[in-house]
Amino acid sequence: MMKRALWQGLLAGTAGAVVMTAGEKLEQHLTGRPDSHVPARVLERLTGMDERPGKQPLARNWAMHYGQAAVLGVLRSAMAQAGLRGPLSSAKFAVVRLTNDQLLENATGVGAPPQTWPRRELAVDLLHKAAYAFATGFVADRLAARDGAGPGQHHAALRPGRQSGVGPVPRADAFTR
Repeated sequence: MMKRALWQGLLAGTAGAVVMTAGEKLEQHLTGRPDSHVPARVLERLTGMDERPGKQPLARNWAMHYGQAAVLGVLRSAMAQAGLRGPLSSAKFAVVRLTNDQLLENATGVGAPPQTWPRRELAVDLLHKAAYAFATGFVADRLAARDGAGPGQHHAALRPGRQSGVGPVPRADAFTR
């Protein structure tokens, strides 16, 4: 399962980044908002690279933007492989995506806590990260569905509907792929 989650997640996360970037470019065209170089600054601080204020490190920006999205896609793919699929799982993943960004940005001193941001800037960020999460989830769910039901889905099928008292699926039945 994890081997599939790895390659499928890298693909799904990259697809999500493409969708997020397209949305960002459209929004920037409509609002006039400039590019953010926060991803590059985070990468520079995490790796100890030299920072060059005033120079916009585009290659570093894209490396962090797409690299982070691809790596996080592996988590969403693992969710799908386990049976956590659909819009609710993508919404849960959106929180993970936002948390990851905030942790890295705040830990490196590149960013500030979102509650201190202008509301419009916060809304735009939430919208773009949600687009990433749902696009990543869509791809991850479709790829995982080709592999069949996940262990969690096997468990849920024991007694359909919301019921208590359902024990774990026997190990041999959990991983039927």
